Amino acid sequence: MSEAGNTVVVMDLNADLGEGYGIWRLGDDLALLDLVTSANVACGFHAGDPLIIRRTCAAAVDRGVAIGAQVSYRDLAGFGRREMEVDPEELCSDVLYQLAALDGMARSMGGRVSYVKPHGALYNRACRDEEQAEAVVAAVTAFTPAASALPILTLPGSALARVAGRHGVPTVAECFADRAYTPEGTLVPRRRPGAVLHDPDEVAARAVRMAVEGVVTTIEGGEVRVGARSVCVHGDTPGSVRIARAVRQALLDAGVVVGPFA
Repeated sequence: MSEAGNTVVVMDLNADLGEGYGIWRLGDDLALLDLVTSANVACGFHAGDPLIIRRTCAAAVDRGVAIGAQVSYRDLAGFGRREMEVDPEELCSDVLYQLAALDGMARSMGGRVSYVKPHGALYNRACRDEEQAEAVVAAVTAFTPAASALPILTLPGSALARVAGRHGVPTVAECFADRAYTPEGTLVPRRRPGAVLHDPDEVAARAVRMAVEGVVTTIEGGEVRVGARSVCVHGDTPGSVRIARAVRQALLDAGVVVGPFA
């Protein structure tokens, strides 16, 4: 079994799911749910509708996959990837609304929301903007008291991690197998060439290195530390099922235990 020092390496594998809308489908949720250990379920603000949310929660419960609320700016047209200026009180209310809606649907299917992960532009903004991070954390503590607050998935060392720590809210460090990194340990903006990786073997090799060594090669060729407990593959990336399957198998082959953090 792979070890880092004397500690067995355990890595969660998460993916963004439930991101269709109406007649439109994005990705193969059922196939991905057979591979991942945590499902970041869209809550309706960037993607997802009540029927898709219900079906995704039911399928996750059937497979024993942890359900996370993938909260977003209110941006269906831009898939939640457009940065927006939102008043902190409004953002807190939007995040709380999404959390409550998804948890209600999950509970009706026999599950529950067990963590929170911001999506897209909100994720990136909360990683650097403490005011927006405060709004996200305020929603989480309004939903559940800090003593029993849902953990938040975020980049290690982010503003969101710092703010959550000040309020006693747990965070889980996350890394991205299919995204390029800057030397500062942040994600390369999607508009830049090479920001999203598509080769399953390359993505799988990066995932193993992040899990076992805690480092990743940056877009400039250097290395940056990314100590994490969960690795993400994007459900909307073309070939996402092949990528997720390659990542999971590579982690297992390296002796990493693949299991949920929540």
